[in-house]
Amino acid sequence: MDLTAVALLVSLISVSRSADNAGGKVRSCADVRQFYSGKGFTLNGVPQSEISGEHLRICPQGYTCCTIAMEETLSNLSRREFEGLVREAGRSIQASLNAQYRTFDTYFLELLNGSERWLEEAFVAALGDLYQPNAGVFRDLYSDLRRYYSGASLNLEEVLDEFWMRLLERLLKASDPETASLLSDDFLECASKQTETLHPFGDAPRELKTKLVRAFIAARAFVQGLNVAGEIVRKVSQVPLSLECNRAIMKLVYCPHCRGLGSVKPCINYCKNVMKGCLANQADLDTECAVTLLNISVASSFGAEPSMDTVIYSIPVRISEAVLTMQENMEIYTSKVFKACGDRGEEGTPSSISEEPKKKASTVTALEYKPSPKSAARLEVQVTDVSSKLKEMQFYWIQLPSALCSGKTASSTNGDKCWNGITKASYLPEVMGDGLANQINNPEVEIDITKPDRTIRQQIMLLKITSNRLKNALDGNDVDFQDTSDDFSGSGSGMCADHLCVRGRPPVFGPKTDRPKLYAYGPENKRVKGSVNQIQPSVILLVLLLATLLLRR
Repeated sequence: MDLTAVALLVSLISVSRSADNAGGKVRSCADVRQFYSGKGFTLNGVPQSEISGEHLRICPQGYTCCTIAMEETLSNLSRREFEGLVREAGRSIQASLNAQYRTFDTYFLELLNGSERWLEEAFVAALGDLYQPNAGVFRDLYSDLRRYYSGASLNLEEVLDEFWMRLLERLLKASDPETASLLSDDFLECASKQTETLHPFGDAPRELKTKLVRAFIAARAFVQGLNVAGEIVRKVSQVPLSLECNRAIMKLVYCPHCRGLGSVKPCINYCKNVMKGCLANQADLDTECAVTLLNISVASSFGAEPSMDTVIYSIPVRISEAVLTMQENMEIYTSKVFKACGDRGEEGTPSSISEEPKKKASTVTALEYKPSPKSAARLEVQVTDVSSKLKEMQFYWIQLPSALCSGKTASSTNGDKCWNGITKASYLPEVMGDGLANQINNPEVEIDITKPDRTIRQQIMLLKITSNRLKNALDGNDVDFQDTSDDFSGSGSGMCADHLCVRGRPPVFGPKTDRPKLYAYGPENKRVKGSVNQIQPSVILLVLLLATLLLRR
């Protein structure tokens, strides 16, 4: 190439650069200096007028008001601001999940405490001072129920079986107080084994176990699942930006200022491509489980299942029925027990129960619970509220890019008056799809789709495990969420507080001489009839709703 050609090429480059600089007139950087100072940064080294931008690493390298130090400072600022926005959005979801947990937890424990108070008041009224020595059996039952609900490693069916065995032992001793102390451990163990064939409590234990276990499994799965969901949101919201995403965010947000176009908003599609690229891994929390979601129908959970208050208040009802059944058939039962188990366990001390029939006591009235319309309505309101909140959050990560590119952030159109990443002009590339796999051709964020974010993949796996456990809970199978995450900790239903996890020896139960005379209605539900046509929300709805949340995240 001769000297003439070289001179011509230099001349063309010079003309091109001059054209880029508004016809050769040097533009002031006053607006940029004001903006930069407003962000809290020093103006030392900030140009008074535009300079050549060959030094820039992220923004377009035309004439600029930004030095390389300013570009780095603004890049770090854009990263902090974007990560802050994502964390704040995550905190709003966590707050909603926590509110749902607190609301249900308060309601559920109120029901459980009310059920225990009702039982105690009824038995105290019937037995007077004789109840206190015997109260430990019932209090231990409710204590175990609370511990199970709070996440303790208990088998609920075994808890109920142990309760009925202890109650049987006390009733046997109460059948003949004078010789109760002579009952040996071997005899009592033999007597407890006869329950499988003799059914001293009738159908009450079976009926209570069937409904109570299913209700508690659902309740515990619901609150533990809320905690797991909140933990997933927290971890995913704190995933740091990749280097490529940081560059894209800087170019989107602050490069226009360096070019003197600070008042020009980014093109909407340009903004969406940047956000979809930066949130691609998070979006897979939604897309991974979208198919499974179609198999869940929340509406189908409303039906014939009993309401939560009916299930919880059935505890004293079934216990009273069991006690009455046992007392009314005591002579027949003890006769068969002594026949199967021999004498009371002391040599030379034969049974006297079958030889001296006792006078049959008068019939007593069992407890009866009438579902409270107020309580049922309260649960229905909560369920409706939960359902509404979950619908709002069902596609949170997929919708977040559009939310971040709202009118205040980006231009509402893709016309020629928006920032397209290079200058003020229209944006031509199409908007990418959602999720990591759809970012292979993203023009704004360079992403290796074969290397997904490790933290988010772990949370997706945790999500799938949690979803499977919720499905098991829907089928009435006991589940435990405590081992789903190494960091699953803190207060709430997923943990077992120290003072709740220590279980002491059951107190010795004293003799009982009279059958309890029990109230016909609960203290807060006397003669109150619920609406016959009122729909009672199923307890399983609570787990279905959470499954909806988790499967859609």
